[in-house]
Formats: sequence, structure tokens, C-alpha cells
Amino acid sequence: MTTQSTRVGVVGLGYVGLPLALAMHNAGYEVVGVDVDPDTVERLRGGESTVNDVSDAEVTDAVAEGLRFTTDYAELADVDGVSVCVPTPLRKTDTPDLSFVVDAAERLADVVPAGATVVLESTVYPGATKEVVGETLADNGAELGEDIHLAFSPERIDPGNEEYGPTEIPKVLGGVTEACGDRAEALYDPVFEEVVRVDSATEAELVKLLENTFRAVNIGLINELAQVAHELDVDIWNAIDAAETKPFGYMAFYPGPGLGGHCIPVDPFYLSWKANEHGIDTRFIELADTVNREMPDHVVRRVVERLNDRGVPLPEAEVLVVGAAYKPDVSDTRESPTVDIVDGLAEWHADVAYHDPHVPTLSVGERTYESVPLTDDRLDSADCVVIVTDHSALDVERIVERASLVFDTRNATAGIEADGVVRL
Repeated sequence: MTTQSTRVGVVGLGYVGLPLALAMHNAGYEVVGVDVDPDTVERLRGGESTVNDVSDAEVTDAVAEGLRFTTDYAELADVDGVSVCVPTPLRKTDTPDLSFVVDAAERLADVVPAGATVVLESTVYPGATKEVVGETLADNGAELGEDIHLAFSPERIDPGNEEYGPTEIPKVLGGVTEACGDRAEALYDPVFEEVVRVDSATEAELVKLLENTFRAVNIGLINELAQVAHELDVDIWNAIDAAETKPFGYMAFYPGPGLGGHCIPVDPFYLSWKANEHGIDTRFIELADTVNREMPDHVVRRVVERLNDRGVPLPEAEVLVVGAAYKPDVSDTRESPTVDIVDGLAEWHADVAYHDPHVPTLSVGERTYESVPLTDDRLDSADCVVIVTDHSALDVERIVERASLVFDTRNATAGIEADGVVRL
């Protein structure tokens, strides 16, 4: 397989699919990106990026060089390979929602040519690549490993991470059959610096769930210890720094106001759902989720305590929440703890406003808030400033200097000594 003659499709042009399409284009492939949202396609065709980590210039240059975007799956009728990067959210019952994957697989089954390689990148439960995508592709009589080659390669993109680009992160990959894995590896090898081959698609699916479940459980542990440390009047951040001096047997995790984003709060449920099907009770996953979901309430309680100490009842308090995105330097608010914190403060009838340079509006229940400027007057008048997201552009020293009380959930004020600073 040579890059000069290889034509590939990328289905789903979000924060995973768009960078992948550009990476494949840069590797020399002829690439067509498919998305069911006409607005996304139109913006990309016009050279406008739809994700934070890709610039308008990158899209404009790639389009000029031949990268195409469309809503029409028929454009995939002569591809050598297709990567599927569609959302896999949870239902309200915390069970997997693979409707986007099923829809993509059904559309591909109608158009993908014999001999093509299909790689699923969307996070799914172990076995789903073969059970859901494989069976759908085989509905038209195609035999996996012969007529169609199917593999799973988990997306590992970390939005906002400038240290590791999409092609620099080792690419785990496993085929439904050995021949499927061989084809997928040949497709991805020219694109990524390192391809890590595992024995099966199911094993590759578990890799992604293992990574994020590991993080969720350890974050849950340190969040619980942060609450314990508060009751013991111990600075949890100092304790973490001291523990990290041990050169073996310890890995630092940090507390926060709660989990956000599409991966860590969601992926463990894909694993626990499948485990429960096999009669296994995933107690660590469930406990960690409980602790992590309680953190926004813990933040609200701590703010209430501090304001009460100052003789300011929350119904009379002006509270400014800084940061709405779930992590620094992105605009993604999915599962952001800010939503629950703002909602909790509003339930206490506080006068709540928020500031985030990346998020102009924020929906909380039936109300939509607009980001307010971080002016001196706003900081001076606030009874409490709650730092929820520590964007790199945030002038923390200015906030501490102007605000009478700062509740810092991210240790953004580390090294700044001031009477009005309280850390989680």
C-alpha cells in the first residue's frame, strides 16, 4: 500500500476526526472527510476549523491541496480505507449509546468497496467492533478478513495538549482477524510515528477503557482524600508534592471540582456495562464515579462555609466563577463541573456570573449565562471568585490581588501567598 495511490475516508469530523483527516492528508493520502452535519462541512470547505486544536490556516491549506469534505457517504465508494470517529455518549441510564456507530456502519455497508479496511476509533465496549460494526458490514454478504477488513484503534487525543500532536501519540491497533490487523497496520503506519499492534480488536477496545478507567478511579481516590485533608486541616497539594518525591511506587493525581469531557466521565461506564453483562460487579468504577460526581457539591459547600465565616450569606453574595470549559485552553463544556457548581450556587440564590475567554455562553438547566469580562470592578465587587478552569491566559495574580476571597479548585494559585486564597 503506497500513500500516493491510497484514498481514505474519515467519518465524523469532530475533535478526533478532523485532526486525523489532516494527518492522513499530510501523510500523502487522498482524503475525503464525511460528516452528517451540513454546517460543519460547509465551514470546513470554507477553510474554517471547527475544533480548537486545528487552525483555520491548516484547513484552508489542506482544502487547497485536495482534502475534501462532504455529507455524502457515496463519496466513499472507491476508498481503500475508512476511519470512523463518531460520538459514543451515554444514555440517561448510564448505558452505552452506539446509535452514531450503528448509523455510520449501516451507511458504510451500502457503499464501502470490497477489499477496503474499516477502522473504528470511537470508544466502545469490548467486543463492539466485531458485534456491531462487523455484523452490520457482513449483512451484505461480506466476509470479515476477506472482503472487508475491520479493526479498532482507540483515539487518544488530548485536546489542548501542545506537547503531543495526534501523530506523535503511539497508535494502538487490533484487528478482528489477523489479516484485518495487517491491513489496518499498513494503512496507519505511514501516518503515525508508532503503531502498537495488539492481538485483537477486543483487546484494543479494552486498552482505551483501561486508560481512562485508571484515571477516573485514581482521580476519585485523590478527590476523596482532598475532602479528608480538609477535615484534618491539611493542605492536600503539599501532601501530594511531598508524596511525589518518592522515586518509585507512586504516581501523582490531583483533585479538582469534578470530572469533565467526553472520555473520563463516560468511558468507565462502557467497561462496567460489559462487565455487568458477565456478572461482574465493578465496585471501584462505581465508587469513583460517586466521589467524582459529588465534587461540585463539595465545592459549593466549601464556598458557603467561607462566605459564612465572613458573615456573607449566600443569598446576598456575588460569586464569580472563572472557567466553564472542562479543562484549560479548550472550549469544550461537555460534562463540565462548572455547570453543576453554577447550578448549586444558584440554588442557594447567590448572584452568580462566570468568565471564560473560550466559552461565550453556558447553558445551566433552563437558563443561559453569558461570559462576563474579567474587569477590575467585577473582581473588586465579587464576594468570592471560584477558579474552576485554570486557562493559561488567566492572570491569577491579578485575581488574587483584586478579589477579597478566591476559592481555587485547581491549585492555580500555587506559590501565591494571600490571606484571601483558599485551595480545595
